Amino acid sequence: MRVTKQVSTNREVFAKLYDEFMPKVFRFIHYKVNNERITEDLTSMVFEKALVSFAKYSSDRAAFSTWIFSIARNTLVDYYRTDKTRKQVSLDEAAEMPSREPSPQEEVEKKAEQKCLRGCLSKLPEDDQEIIRLKFAAAFNNRQIAKILGLSESNVGVRLFRAIKKLREDFHESWNG
Repeated sequence: MRVTKQVSTNREVFAKLYDEFMPKVFRFIHYKVNNERITEDLTSMVFEKALVSFAKYSSDRAAFSTWIFSIARNTLVDYYRTDKTRKQVSLDEAAEMPSREPSPQEEVEKKAEQKCLRGCLSKLPEDDQEIIRLKFAAAFNNRQIAKILGLSESNVGVRLFRAIKKLREDFHESWNG
């Protein structure tokens, strides 16, 4: 009877954590792969791996957010390792993100800005792109990012500041230049 209650409790805990973190993991992965179907597949793989290993998870060793995003990062690494050609996404495909703007002119302008921004973002070193994805796509704070990437919190802050500054400069130069 006690074993059943423990299993039930673990399922409930995992279900609550899934509800909280699934949208963040989905955005994090989608930001990298920019394909809805692949994002759904990879997100489900992340949570399948997490469910299988959940009994081994210890909150004393790492926060759940750190643990789940480590799994997500490793899943992305595995995904790109299996087929190097998948890593390249054309800027035309990147600009095809859905827009909620009702005006066709606004939609075209927004897509052009996104294309320019993605182009500028792709010029940053991969490590800086990763920090930006974790900060803005997954909505993590610098402390959480530091734990996930194995960096100091101050290093994350400095690198994020410099990356955003460089991104802003490149964007303004590309957009207005």
